[in-house]
Amino acid sequence: MTGRRFSIGDYETAARRRLPACVWEFLSGGVEDNVSRDRNAAAFERWALVPRTLVDVSSVDASVEVFGQRFNAPIGMPPTGVTAIYRPRCDALLAKSFHEAGLPYVISGASTVPLEELAKLHPGAWYQGYFSADRPLLDRICARLEAAGIGVLVVTVDVPVAANRENIARHDFTIPFKTTWRVALDGLLHPRWMAGTLVPTLRDGGAPRFANQTDVIGPRIIDDAPRSFRGGRDRLDWDDIAWLRDRWKGRLVIKGVLHPDDAVRAAEIGCDGVVVSNHGGRQLDFGPGGLDALPGVVAAAGDRLTVMMDGGVRRGSHALIARALGAKMVFAGRPFLWGASVSGAAGLDHVIALFRKEIDIDLALMGCPRAEDIGPAHVTPHAAPGGLVPSAAPNETYRGAA
Repeated sequence: MTGRRFSIGDYETAARRRLPACVWEFLSGGVEDNVSRDRNAAAFERWALVPRTLVDVSSVDASVEVFGQRFNAPIGMPPTGVTAIYRPRCDALLAKSFHEAGLPYVISGASTVPLEELAKLHPGAWYQGYFSADRPLLDRICARLEAAGIGVLVVTVDVPVAANRENIARHDFTIPFKTTWRVALDGLLHPRWMAGTLVPTLRDGGAPRFANQTDVIGPRIIDDAPRSFRGGRDRLDWDDIAWLRDRWKGRLVIKGVLHPDDAVRAAEIGCDGVVVSNHGGRQLDFGPGGLDALPGVVAAAGDRLTVMMDGGVRRGSHALIARALGAKMVFAGRPFLWGASVSGAAGLDHVIALFRKEIDIDLALMGCPRAEDIGPAHVTPHAAPGGLVPSAAPNETYRGAA
């Protein structure tokens, strides 16, 4: 049931009501003061779409091509972990819905449905990993991905250490998940979540496992894992990425790039793409928003990399702004999980449909019937509160408006 929900914001409101506070904070919160998270969304208001008139828009084509794959719109599902706490086997719902919609789906290394199953539900799915500097382990992971037919490997590089997640700590939420009186009471006060998520998950298979972190099925999300399971990320460096580039024969993407010099380094190593991202504001607080960092990374990458982005995307217009600024694909995580949290596959499919509807309408209103033709001429800086506009100067995000 999708109810009377007409926007992503409607699903956000409904998800907040349905989910226990600890689960809601894990999904929607950032870190510390939520500055990086909020900058993601605020960045879009500093750009204005510039429409052209008297253009034949009777036929709109929102499709775009990335890495030789044709997708129906420039919007996709980024890697999101531990989604089983929102809906049972939520990873499978995501893979199936995004395949049916003809949109990209990235399997998370922290997902709980085996990647082999997800790759069958979404042929052409990408895989994202949180990697350590353990090269023998990386070799075994690559072998598993190759056997599953994965063609695009995304390496998340902005999680060398765990972030300061005060918001979830206040609610006793941890990974691995532990039950405290506060967590138990939180669940009991949200009976729809208990009946629709917790009970069927435990009944049909027990506590989910980290299925795709390494080359084998990992521990349950409630178990204390050995340090080797998540450790070693703080030692991963560019030499390891260069080694991985030699080992991995498919497309290689670096996710979590915010500085232009990192894009240059990725290109020099031979990576195929980067995702401009601050991890949804869930890692370093007081960093730049994804859209704020996008123009600088695009300029540095030139034609050597496929640049993509995520962070704060809540409207079809946001995807088009990012596309105009150089992102070949735009990812939005929380909105799709809000939809799935509220009403399962129906809510997820409705959120996908909302994005696609808005993109089609906005392309027509902009007088640009093909998404692949969106470019810098279709946007202009717009003064933000305080009279600041985006700046292209190195290490300068905004400057005073004229």
